[in-house]
Amino acid sequence: MTLNLTGRDLLKELDLSDAEFDGLITLAAQLKSERRTAADRPRLAGKVIALIFGKTSTRTRVAFEVAAYEQGAQVTVLDAQGSQIGHKESIADTARVLSRFFDAIEYRGDAQSTVDELAAYADVPVYNGLTDEWHPTQMLADMLTMREHTASDRLTYAYVGDARYNMGNSLLVAGAMTGSDVRIVAPEALWPSPDVRRAAEERAAQTGARLLLTEDPAEGLPGAEFVHTDVWVSMGEPSGVWADRVAMLTPYRVDARFMELTGRGDAKFMHCLPAFHDEKTAVGERIATEFGLLGGVEVTDEVFESNASIVFDQAENRMHTIKALLVATLT
Repeated sequence: MTLNLTGRDLLKELDLSDAEFDGLITLAAQLKSERRTAADRPRLAGKVIALIFGKTSTRTRVAFEVAAYEQGAQVTVLDAQGSQIGHKESIADTARVLSRFFDAIEYRGDAQSTVDELAAYADVPVYNGLTDEWHPTQMLADMLTMREHTASDRLTYAYVGDARYNMGNSLLVAGAMTGSDVRIVAPEALWPSPDVRRAAEERAAQTGARLLLTEDPAEGLPGAEFVHTDVWVSMGEPSGVWADRVAMLTPYRVDARFMELTGRGDAKFMHCLPAFHDEKTAVGERIATEFGLLGGVEVTDEVFESNASIVFDQAENRMHTIKALLVATLT
């Protein structure tokens, strides 16, 4: 296909057709190859991009910054401490002001409604760098990473843990859009909402994707080539939920035994990061002390540091796929 997304927003995966989503991944692979062979050229000279961070960020921020710089664009970073956004100036007014200065706006924060409002009032493309509900730029990176590590024509992967938020929602929907075999393995109380499941089922009906939601790892993991997980308590949730979450999700902790349930010696482990895989973070140390969960929380250090782990390939691919998004929407 000819990929033409000029001026388009990316607020959630469902904003794109299946072919457009696939086209962005293909473009990212091309741009990654060009970078590695020193054949890349700046396509965004003279462009300026606003990066709004209502939540802290490592990968999203540096991925947008490096992607922009390598393509000849400049960025301005705005956060709650350094701008009027949200406390002295409304989202709608912010969108209309920034549209006069910038060629595009990225937003990373809490509610999906905020990035939706930005897009409604902005005259330039708006990108969702993460909200509580969706994480579309991460999905582009995850799909590229899985394609790089499989010889199969059809991706087969499982997401385990708390599936109610952005990673569970996005992995279910993105898998449906790409015709994948997707398994959500989690307590039923932590499954994606009925609305998200319906949206995924509608896309799956078009692509032939297979969607399975189950509480039983022994049902959801066999045959999975990739096993995804995420932290058990999301940014912004109160720390008091840890006790309930540890009790619910310890049976879904990704350890060597869990990986063996795939029945594949070549199964890969994936995580959007940051990960609490040891006691070297404040959270990891606290959970080990309070709950006796040593050697990792949602994933053990043994798995995280194993040859099965491709988490840093994922992290790198955030930049290549975001670069593709910028090029596709701003040229």
